[in-house]
Amino acid sequence: MKKLVLVILMSLQAAALFAKDYKAELFGIKSDGRTLSTRSIQFAIDHISNNGGGRLVFHVGRYLTGSIYLKSNVTLHLEEGAFLLGSLNPFDYDRKIYTALVFAYDQKNVGITGKGGIDGQGKFLARNVVDAIEKGLIKDEYTYGRATAENRAMLVNFRNCTDVLVRGITLKHSASWTQTYDQCLNLTIDSIKVDNTVYWNEDGVDIVDCENVKMTNSYIDAADDGICLKSHDPAKSCKNVLISNNIIRSSANGIKFGTVSRGGFIDVRILNNKVFDTYRSAIALEAVDGAYIEDIEIDGLQSVNTGNIIFLRTGERYGSKSRMKNIRISNVTGDVPAGKPDAGYEYEGPIEDLPRNISPGIIISGLPNAIIDNVTLNNISFTHAGGGRILYANVPLDKLDLIPELPAKYPDFSMFKELPSWGIFAKHASGIKVSNISMICEKDDFRMPVVLDDVQKSSFSGMHITQSGKKKEIYQHNSKDIVIK
Repeated sequence: MKKLVLVILMSLQAAALFAKDYKAELFGIKSDGRTLSTRSIQFAIDHISNNGGGRLVFHVGRYLTGSIYLKSNVTLHLEEGAFLLGSLNPFDYDRKIYTALVFAYDQKNVGITGKGGIDGQGKFLARNVVDAIEKGLIKDEYTYGRATAENRAMLVNFRNCTDVLVRGITLKHSASWTQTYDQCLNLTIDSIKVDNTVYWNEDGVDIVDCENVKMTNSYIDAADDGICLKSHDPAKSCKNVLISNNIIRSSANGIKFGTVSRGGFIDVRILNNKVFDTYRSAIALEAVDGAYIEDIEIDGLQSVNTGNIIFLRTGERYGSKSRMKNIRISNVTGDVPAGKPDAGYEYEGPIEDLPRNISPGIIISGLPNAIIDNVTLNNISFTHAGGGRILYANVPLDKLDLIPELPAKYPDFSMFKELPSWGIFAKHASGIKVSNISMICEKDDFRMPVVLDDVQKSSFSGMHITQSGKKKEIYQHNSKDIVIK
């Protein structure tokens, strides 16, 4: 009997530790999609936080709201068929660093979960922001006929939060970036769906100077970078990050580090991801604003129909020296097509950096004073459309100095326009180790498979190259200590 009582007491004590559920209708929050419920949702969040925490549960319906603020120990739980609906009125939103629908600043143990989601109605909201700018009600640079990203509400903006969970939800139709997590500790994003292709600057996920991050099992369709790690603070870094088992479609880059890249990116694992129908690079690691990128592992990447597969770049946009070293890339498959990979997007990537032949599948481009060091490429296999024309935009092998350094230019794989290889181009690098690589050029191309310019202490083995009319596989310029097996 005593044992039974003890078990019951322990069970009751354990139950008390679990968060309490509060139904949204308890607070008079309407689900008709027409009644603005900002104040009642905020009251519910504050009440739950002040009373020990719990979940604010939204059942099937559409809940119209402007900016709300998550508080410590509160989770928004959106059941299947339940959507927070962003107001179409720009003046229903607050701006801190950015404008957003759901804020959380300096909080602990916060989250958004469930099989429902958030619909920002971004195309219509963005148009109303533009209308307010033209009426002189909102100050904005207003370039190219659109408002700056900071004046258009993203869906989620968390900053300096600890123990963050975002799981299961759908995030769609933002007026700007979908979600930004800035200087957060212990961040888990799992099994979410992003559908954000209705306007400009529509990054799928932005992770800024966060530590202990898991970004897993998600589907991202974004009209800008899919999963983007950034560093805004020179004293901070993205550290101990796992990006695993995600599927990404983008009219920019699939998985990207930078820009902005002021601090660091260290101890990042990118495992078993697929990037498809993507205009720029499947993977782009860019340290161009004084950042350091170190100890990065990319293993198991499937790149399908992308403009470039791997792009590594150091630069000096603000005069600060950047560095990149210890990059391990293995088990990659891909194809670089002749056509535009993101054709059909409502907002396609811009047709730019022309004229040029199709860019190489792999580009490693440092600077003379910012060498990219110790890059391993193992078990890589890709096809390239080829078809490069010598009279179109040729860079002769004896005039590689014609390729500009462009240290201050915004980085992208096409930034140099014409490059003299179709497979691998490496410049200002040391310690490149290539093994077991298969490259197939589908159409005759006058360019070399591999071109090295100022590359030192590197090795190439197990090279399987299919290209008609080419005997020599690797061209070296101003390079030394290159071992070819």
